[in-house]
Amino acid sequence: MEYGLIGEHLPHSFSKEIHEQLADYTYALRELRPEELEPFLQKRDFRAINVTIPYKQDVIPALDEISDSAREIGAVNTIVNRGGRLCGYNTDCIGMEALIRRIGLPLAGRTVLVLGTGGTARTAQYVVQRLGAAEVQTVSRSGKGGSLTYEAAATDYAGAQVILNTTPAGMFPHPDAQAVDLTRFPALEGVMDVVYNPLRTRLVLQARGLGLPAEGGLYMLVGQAVAAVEIFRGEALPADALGRVFDAVRAAKENLVLTGMPGSGKTTVGRLLAARLGRAYYDTDEVIAARAGRSPAEIIRADGETAFRDLEQAVIAELSQQTGCVIATGGGAVLREANIRHLKSNGRIYFLDRALGDILPSDDRPLSSDRAALERRYRERYATYRATADVVAAVNGPPETVAEFIRKEFFNENFRH
Repeated sequence: MEYGLIGEHLPHSFSKEIHEQLADYTYALRELRPEELEPFLQKRDFRAINVTIPYKQDVIPALDEISDSAREIGAVNTIVNRGGRLCGYNTDCIGMEALIRRIGLPLAGRTVLVLGTGGTARTAQYVVQRLGAAEVQTVSRSGKGGSLTYEAAATDYAGAQVILNTTPAGMFPHPDAQAVDLTRFPALEGVMDVVYNPLRTRLVLQARGLGLPAEGGLYMLVGQAVAAVEIFRGEALPADALGRVFDAVRAAKENLVLTGMPGSGKTTVGRLLAARLGRAYYDTDEVIAARAGRSPAEIIRADGETAFRDLEQAVIAELSQQTGCVIATGGGAVLREANIRHLKSNGRIYFLDRALGDILPSDDRPLSSDRAALERRYRERYATYRATADVVAAVNGPPETVAEFIRKEFFNENFRH
């Protein structure tokens, strides 16, 4: 390959599409087993590459030159082949500083906990120290190499103001993993997570739920890619390259999720949105029925609501790992916090707010089969629908109008920077 990324496991990577939006070359993803790394570097059959987990430190002995920042950090994520000489750089530090500045989080005088001890953790230490952090502590499961254990961090550094996660905890395909419980750090002022798939990890969602500024790693990923392309090509990219490509990639990856009462129009609006945007469409009730061989109503009548909700939660957890699709949920999906967390990990939630008087009871909805039951469900759920939604979409016109409102809002949100 001429340009590309090397690492051990790359199915989650967004780097190919990012680089191919920034430059006119083809960018390949090359998975290497540990024993393949040294022969690959010795062959030097590439023009320029990026390096990811777990090889950011392992590549260093094979390099002929290394930049000052990469040497100080002790990790390389960018290598350029200049006439057979391999030159190493660290552009992660540029991307990480861009991420910190993006969320407006001051580090001067703060105590920062860096979760992890690998190459990216070294980069984080370098960056936060340059930005004036008063104290930086690394945290790991083992506590080796001078790092704190997670328990020690929560006990001895509960007053830390910033947490920066560089571990793979929460990364696809294990989105429920979370390195630390943020409620154990009552002085926190902000959280950053280098994981970018999903767009919002459980850690980031918990931080936002606590009212803290928090951001995942996509902006950092694009920022380091911009710097890498400039090194690859030896010329600067336009000033708007980072923001433009970040917006485009986030819009392409983020799901549109529809919530609301049964009969609010989620299925119709969802299909219209999917058709207009050229995206895959999933209806959670339809997926459940296909897998169970029975309709949701039949499952609830035969096995009870709890059994149905368990199936629904499993389906939502799976569908939420998809990117760039439209998901219409069942009326009661918002009742479980885990469902909202999964849906928000890669999605923007739109509550279809249809007036109660415009919703009709139906025999195929056992929880709202008559007017009295429908009104009870509405009163029970309405506040939750609003509280869990990113956007409330009033249903006061035809489905086409609602779909167009959501389409415009989604792209205005994703291209506002």
